[in-house]
Amino acid sequence: MSGTVPEGARVFDRRRVRLHRAQAASGLDGADFLLREIADRLADRLDDIRNRFPLALDLGCHRGELGRVLKGRGGIEHLIQADLAPEMAASAGGLAVACDEELLPFAEGSLDAVLSCLSLHWVNDLPGALVQIRRALKPDGLFLAALFGGETLSELRQAWLEAESEIEGGAGPRVSPFADLRDAAGLLQRAGFALPVADADRLTVTYPDALTLMRELKAMGEGNALIVRRRSPTRRDTLAAAAAIYHRRFAEAGDRIRATFQVIYLIGWAPSADQPKALKPGSAAQRLADALGTTERKAGEKAGR
Repeated sequence: MSGTVPEGARVFDRRRVRLHRAQAASGLDGADFLLREIADRLADRLDDIRNRFPLALDLGCHRGELGRVLKGRGGIEHLIQADLAPEMAASAGGLAVACDEELLPFAEGSLDAVLSCLSLHWVNDLPGALVQIRRALKPDGLFLAALFGGETLSELRQAWLEAESEIEGGAGPRVSPFADLRDAAGLLQRAGFALPVADADRLTVTYPDALTLMRELKAMGEGNALIVRRRSPTRRDTLAAAAAIYHRRFAEAGDRIRATFQVIYLIGWAPSADQPKALKPGSAAQRLADALGTTERKAGEKAGR
């Protein structure tokens, strides 16, 4: 797989994504709450899996938040920490690699597990990236990831849309499109993963005001990197209007504004002959009615007939 994305299919400016992450590498202190929180939740899910994964990859490692939480959990003996921005990868420490999620440099069947915490939502070709991840895994290797879902920053999206329409007579894209939970398990299946599972958490975080929220997003490396975006500087009156609308519509108790973050968790396995498989219809050794202690009836047949 070449890893290239057709021009018309590209949503994100990957060079800008890399620049944002490079800038965030030195300014993430105090703005890494979500990264640490989701890293904890991702590691907890790994604890529920009995398999051992001696060689694992942390794809989109930021500054090593997930690696610090893992600390050998899941039987991980060696953890490769990779990020699109070399500055991020270097600050993660340990065995670090700068690489693009859209063009993985790892040999086929070389990894026991690939983990990813809040990085894959910036990938243009997510199905293609998932195929590359699956190919890099050994048979029965694990893929476990968290990425932002479609409900993320819905309040900020609404505030910007209303402010730009009101002040400038039209609105441009300010918040990235995110993956839909309804499609997530299907993406894993399309990429060739076995036993695909997708579920989501919804986190509500409060901030003093909308400007603080926007500063923290920038400090996390989550600034606007859409290819189709306004290139001119944001007008001060539009920014003030967006902040005021945000506060008016989404203020909570204590006069703080709320921000929604939907986090989608993906779990899939590289196919292996040893994995459990669904039985073919009609091949069960015992009838369900016998197991439940009930009487079997044909479809549409009522009780007592």
